[in-house]
Amino acid sequence: MLREIPPGTAMCRPFSLRAALTLAALACVTILACGTIIFAQSPAPTTPAPTPDTQQAAPAAQAADPAQTPLADPSKPDAHADAPSAAEIQEMAVAEDQLRQQLEGKTFYLRGGYLDNTLHFNEKGELGGNSPKASYTLSLVQIDRVKVDKHHVELEGERYGLHFLGALATQDQSANVDRVKLTSKKKPLKITIDREIVVTPKKPKPEKLEKKKGNDKKAAATAKPAAMAAAQALAASPTTTAEAQQPATAPQTATPATNATAIAPALKDAETSRHGVTITTSQEEANRMLRTALDHIFSPSIDDRMVATLPDYWKLYYKAIADKADYKPSDSAVLRTNQVDTKPRLTMAFEPPSNEYAQKNGVAGMAMYHVIVGPDGKPQEVAIGRPIGFGLDENAVETIRKASFEPGMKDGKAVPVEVDLTVQFRIYSKRTATGTNEAAKFEAASPKAPALPGPYSVNQPNLNQSQ
Repeated sequence: MLREIPPGTAMCRPFSLRAALTLAALACVTILACGTIIFAQSPAPTTPAPTPDTQQAAPAAQAADPAQTPLADPSKPDAHADAPSAAEIQEMAVAEDQLRQQLEGKTFYLRGGYLDNTLHFNEKGELGGNSPKASYTLSLVQIDRVKVDKHHVELEGERYGLHFLGALATQDQSANVDRVKLTSKKKPLKITIDREIVVTPKKPKPEKLEKKKGNDKKAAATAKPAAMAAAQALAASPTTTAEAQQPATAPQTATPATNATAIAPALKDAETSRHGVTITTSQEEANRMLRTALDHIFSPSIDDRMVATLPDYWKLYYKAIADKADYKPSDSAVLRTNQVDTKPRLTMAFEPPSNEYAQKNGVAGMAMYHVIVGPDGKPQEVAIGRPIGFGLDENAVETIRKASFEPGMKDGKAVPVEVDLTVQFRIYSKRTATGTNEAAKFEAASPKAPALPGPYSVNQPNLNQSQ
């Protein structure tokens, strides 16, 4: 019940409950309208009021802020950047143990015949830089020490020269070859081989994931007041409100996934080498490439691959060894000296030069070569019959190919004939040089001796003498 109010006061009429509720509703509408005008005139806050979630995420975001963390000086290399991990140390120990069992104390031939005692090969077994080449008889090496690190295999050993002791192709070669050491302890043979770099794909760090979550919470807290303001300002158009909310949320959920799946593989495929050395993610692939490189550099014996890289005169020599027979010309029309009326004769005197390795180590002696002299008097095919080694056979063959002969004759016609030339290599000194000059003068003054059957000796100054 309402009590009566005396006349003359402000509230002179009865005040019903319905009128009170209507008045309260009008007041609420007025407050909302004012709030909408205020939001519409003032920009959305960039930093929301701290909530319990953002207060907990703030220390983590502050610790991960790159602006507050000290940057590494690019001019100073990181001491721990190239340090091997525990797994890499174990892998290097295993690889070194295996290579020691395979290489240490054993002899091999350098397939390229490189003469330098400091050689560097890439991970494919290809020589880096330049090195002079010589006969394989100066390229026998013995590996004495093996060292393996993360990027290289280092080999140290000795180089030997092969001195043949006058065996024919049909005789046992192993008992007629002497090894002469060419290197010293102060200057040993050093060979470095690059290893293919093994790269382990990096996984995203937990700190980055936490920072991403914190950024998502900040973005959600910032977008919430803006969405409320837009909803209140555009309450009359719900379709437009839905369209306005969609661009604010959809890219934030789709973009990180797209970058992770598309960009990471592209970067992985783009990097195929590092510092000029190929990279791989498989340790087995790196080990396989190292074995291939070793096989490309070294040969354990004079195998078919090794013979295929030698000059023709060495190929003919090793073919005779494999057949266990004397040399036979490839052309059946070639005659022997006992089948012709007149044998081929040298028209010039020559003496193949020695080399510094033979002179330094006192290698001298006789060597014999099979030569096919054509109807024009020029040497055609040359084969080694009894080598001397130490790179001297190469000098002899080169000199023989420059020589000229009187061709062999049969029935008044010039015919191709096989002759055997015996070459003598000397150790040069003042004494031997004087003796050689005196012998040359004596032979020039003496009468010509009759021709004799058998192999020729190119060391005789008398041009018509055969032996």
